[in-house]
Amino acid sequence: MSTQPSTRPRCPQCLRALRSCICALAKAVEHQAQLLILMHPQEVHEAKGTGHLLHLCLPHSQVLIGEAFDAVTLQQALHGDGRHSLLLYPETIEQDAALGLAAAAPLPAPWPCAPSALRLVVIDGTWRKSRKMLYLNPALQALPRLALQDVPPSQYAIRKAHLPGQLSTFEASVQALAQLEGWAEHASERQSLEQTFAAFVQRQMQRQSGF
Repeated sequence: MSTQPSTRPRCPQCLRALRSCICALAKAVEHQAQLLILMHPQEVHEAKGTGHLLHLCLPHSQVLIGEAFDAVTLQQALHGDGRHSLLLYPETIEQDAALGLAAAAPLPAPWPCAPSALRLVVIDGTWRKSRKMLYLNPALQALPRLALQDVPPSQYAIRKAHLPGQLSTFEASVQALAQLEGWAEHASERQSLEQTFAAFVQRQMQRQSGF
């Protein structure tokens, strides 16, 4: 069996093999809050991953790939422009203490802030990997955390959730942006992102079934 790395041509935007490029699915939407996607290396070429698609849809987004980030680089990404960074991650005080995580900072005052003053930080990886990334990066532990409200059922049919209420990176980020930006349920931005996600899931299901 060959151990040589794959040399398949890849799209420079979504980093997928050209035959499975997802760029055509992405439709850019307007948003004011910035988004920082911290992508685990194993998600970079993961066919079921949604981080790249999210990045393509959000003009004011940035992707950093890694697990334990350089402290200076991460601090610059989190605080370099004066915005308030919020971590999209559930705050479970007892579990955090058991894992040796520092207590999260309070939300910036006054709250809520204008979306243009905020940066949403999203960890893109499985729940196990995201917990490890949080543990390895103290700067993330120190961020205020944003809790999702009225979480809808996940439509991420191509990847199994371990617990009820768990969403894909794409779904959770859309839900969080809707809260920060004040998007109503039927706002055009929200509908556009949800339609893009539905098209992505449908396409992946078709590929898995051989169609």
